Amino acid sequence: MDSISGAERLSSPAAARNREPILAVLREVLPERGRVLEIASGSGEHALHFARHLPSLQWQPSDPSVQALDSITAWRDAEPLTNLLGPIRLDVTERPWPCRDFDALVCINMLHISPWQAAQALLAEAGERLPADGTLYLYGPFQHRDQPLAPSNADFDADLRRRNSQWGIRHLEDVQAEGERHGLVLERIVEMPANNLSVVLRRRNEDA
Repeated sequence: MDSISGAERLSSPAAARNREPILAVLREVLPERGRVLEIASGSGEHALHFARHLPSLQWQPSDPSVQALDSITAWRDAEPLTNLLGPIRLDVTERPWPCRDFDALVCINMLHISPWQAAQALLAEAGERLPADGTLYLYGPFQHRDQPLAPSNADFDADLRRRNSQWGIRHLEDVQAEGERHGLVLERIVEMPANNLSVVLRRRNEDA
């Protein structure tokens, strides 16, 4: 780990591997301009990369962990970008959120390492706070009820549940149904490397 002004820049090999495939999808589904709230930003590497390559968007990173917030700040200090905002502490289950003004939501690799209540809170807040046609982008491993998990994901799911009984790879059908309860429509599913998915939900335009 690198140290900048006393703060550690955390580094995730997964973030380095998946940032380009994720960026390709974000270019297609995010608005041209506006403010993007990233949930569970972790190390902050994604926030820096996406802000760098999507300069017309304001990128708001967030995380509930003090260590993660320090890392996000350290990465931001290493490469100051005018469109990369300072991180905020945000726990999705503590509603209402401190950041309530955003045009899109991005949440990468959170749903499977948090209780289902966190997914419910995320979808509820997205349905309440996103503008009409606003995007919620989810990334990570998901499973279909009528399809077996790939062997690597099955092993991963078992390991997650051993570590915490409330964790585990979510059924895409449950996410879709919960989203629909809050006015979010499943728009697109994109297969990603390493048996992950990009899941794009959009807030229903009631006037359409």
